[in-house]
Amino acid sequence: MTSSGILVDAFGRVQEEVHAVVTGLTQEQLGTRLDDQANSIGWLIWHLTRVQDDHLASAAGTEQVWIAQGWADRFQLPFDPRAIGYGQSTDEVAALGTVPGSALIEYYDAVHARTVDFVSGITDADLPRVVDAWWDPPVTLGVRIVSVLADDLQHVGQAAFIRGIVTR
Repeated sequence: MTSSGILVDAFGRVQEEVHAVVTGLTQEQLGTRLDDQANSIGWLIWHLTRVQDDHLASAAGTEQVWIAQGWADRFQLPFDPRAIGYGQSTDEVAALGTVPGSALIEYYDAVHARTVDFVSGITDADLPRVVDAWWDPPVTLGVRIVSVLADDLQHVGQAAFIRGIVTR
C-alpha cells in the first residue's frame, strides 16, 4: 500500500465513524451537552470537519469547502464564517444544536471528497514539504495530515461516547 492509499483509508474510517455517530439521532440528541461547558455531538462533528477542511485546504492551496461551496451560508451560524471552533464561547457551541444531522453529514462528505482528492495524489516526496512556517519547527505536510487525523479521531470518539450516553 502506498502513502496515499494509507491516507485515503484513514480518512475513510473517519467518514464511517462520522456517519455512525450522527445517523439516527434527533436534533435534541445532537445538541445535548453533558454540562454547561461541554461540547455537543453536533459541535464536535462540525469542529472536526472544519479543522479538516481548513487545514487541508491550506496545505493544498485551495479554498475551504465551507466557503467555496456555500456551507457557511447554509448553516447560518452566529459567528465568523472562518471560525473552526477554537476558543468558542459556550453560546457559540450551543448554536450547533440547531444544525440538522443530515447537514453535518453532507458537509463532512463534501470535505471528505475534497480530502480524498488531495491525499490521493500525495507521494512520499511531498510529505516533508513545509505547509506552515509559523511553528517552530515548521509544520510539514506529513505532520499536518497526521495532526488532522488525530484531531478527527479524537473528536469523533468523543462524539461516539456522548451518543452512547444519550441513546441509553
